[in-house]
Amino acid sequence: MTAPKPTPLSGFPELLPAERFVELQVIDQLRATFELHGFAPVETRAVEPLSQLLRKGEIDKEVYLLRRLQADDEAVASSADGPERLANTLGLHFDLTVPFARYVLENAGKLEFPFRRYQIQKVWRGERPQEGRYREFTQADIDVVAKDVLAFHHDVEVARVMAEALSALPLPALRLQVNNRKLIEGFYRGVGAGDVPAVMRVIDKIDKLPAEVIATMLADEAGLTPQQTGACLALADIRSADSSFVDRVGALGISDPLLDEGLSELAEVIDGCAAVDTDRFTVEADLSIARGLDYYTGTVFETRMAGFESLGSICSGGRYDSLASDGRTSYPGVGISLGVTRLLTPLFARKKLTASRSVPSAVLVALPDEQSRRRCGDIAQSLRSRGIATEVSPLPQKYGKQIRFAERRGIPFVWFPASSDADSSGADVSRADGGTPHEVKDIRSGEQVVADPSTWEPPLEDLRPQVVQPGL
Repeated sequence: MTAPKPTPLSGFPELLPAERFVELQVIDQLRATFELHGFAPVETRAVEPLSQLLRKGEIDKEVYLLRRLQADDEAVASSADGPERLANTLGLHFDLTVPFARYVLENAGKLEFPFRRYQIQKVWRGERPQEGRYREFTQADIDVVAKDVLAFHHDVEVARVMAEALSALPLPALRLQVNNRKLIEGFYRGVGAGDVPAVMRVIDKIDKLPAEVIATMLADEAGLTPQQTGACLALADIRSADSSFVDRVGALGISDPLLDEGLSELAEVIDGCAAVDTDRFTVEADLSIARGLDYYTGTVFETRMAGFESLGSICSGGRYDSLASDGRTSYPGVGISLGVTRLLTPLFARKKLTASRSVPSAVLVALPDEQSRRRCGDIAQSLRSRGIATEVSPLPQKYGKQIRFAERRGIPFVWFPASSDADSSGADVSRADGGTPHEVKDIRSGEQVVADPSTWEPPLEDLRPQVVQPGL
C-alpha cells in the first residue's frame, strides 16, 4: 500500500540546504555585529503563561496554546474564565520582547545594568499565513535595558547598531524609518484629540489604506473634526532624511510640551545615524510611523526593503519605559527586532539569494576501489584536520562518474589519491617509486595539480559556501 503524500503546512517555512546556508551566514553576521557592540547573547524558554503573554494588549487569537494530549478537560474547564486559567495555561511566545521583560525581572539580581542583550530565536504566531507572515519564524532582537532610568543616547545607539548590522547583509536597499511617540502624541493632544490612542491606531494603518479611508476612520473611531483630521494627515505626510522635519512640523502651528520633547529626541536619532546612511541603506524621519503595540513610549522604528514594500516592515521596535516592573523598580528599555524569516524567505522564493553550493564539502576524495576506502578516509581526515570540509566518494565508480557526482553536489574539487600504498598523508608526493602522486582537480576550470593532503588548501572563497545574489 502506497503511503499518502505528506501535505505541506502553510506558515511553517522549511528551507533547502543552500537557503539554510544563507540563513546561517546572515545569523552569524548579525551575531558578529551585535557582539562587536557589546551585546550579550540570551535565549528564553519557548513558552510563557498566558497571563504574561496577554498583559500588554496583544491579540489572544495569535497565541498558540501548549497542552498535553491527555489533559484533564474538567480541570481546564473549571478555571476557564478566571485568572487561574491565565496563570496555568502555557502559550508559545509570539515575539521575543515580552519573554525578555519577564527574563529581566527574574534575573535582575544577576544582571549588570544597563544590560545589552541580543536574542536570535524561533517564535510562533497564529495568524493567516501569507508572504512575509508566518506561523513559525526566526527573529533577531537587540535591546538595552536599564534600572529606573535609561539614558536617551541608547535610542541612537540601538538604531545605529541595527543599521550597521543590516548594511553588512547581502540585501536589496533598505530604508530605516524613525518616529517618536511623544512627538505624535503631543501633536494629537495639541490639535485637541480626545482619544489619542485611537488616533495612533488609525494612523498606524496609513501605509495600508487610502488617505480618504484613514480620514473617515479618524472621524468615526477617534472622533476628530475635519480640521483635526487634516492636521493629523499633514503631520503623517512629513518625511525627511535630516532634522529639517522640525521646521516643517513647526509650520503646522501646533504646540505642546510633549511635542517639543519628541521633536528634539527624533532629531537626535536622525543626526546620530547620519554616518550609516549609504546608497543601499538610508535613515529617515517618517512621521506616519506609529507602531500599534501600546508599550512603546518614545522612539519607534520600522524598516522597508526596496522592491518588497508589500511585506511591510521587516525590522521594527522602539523605546518602552514601562514594559518591565516588579512594582518597586521599573526597567525601561529600547530595542529593535529583525524578522529574519520575513526578510529572507521572499528573496529565496524569487531566486534573488542563494548559496554557491548546497553542501559544505569543498573536496570529494575519489575512490579507486573499495579496498582503498580506509586510505581515502585518511586523506579526507588530513584535509578536515585543517578545516577543509571533505567527503569520500560513496562508490568506486569510474572517475568520470565520480566527477559528475561532485558536479551535481556543487563540490568544486576532486582529489585523486596516489596510486601506491605509500603514506597517504602526502609526504611522498614526489613518488620516487614511480607511482602517480596525489592530485587535485578544480572541476570548474579543469585545472589539475599535484598536491599534498597535509599542506594543500583551496582558495578562501571555496572553503565555505558563499552567499550569491543572482537576482540582486
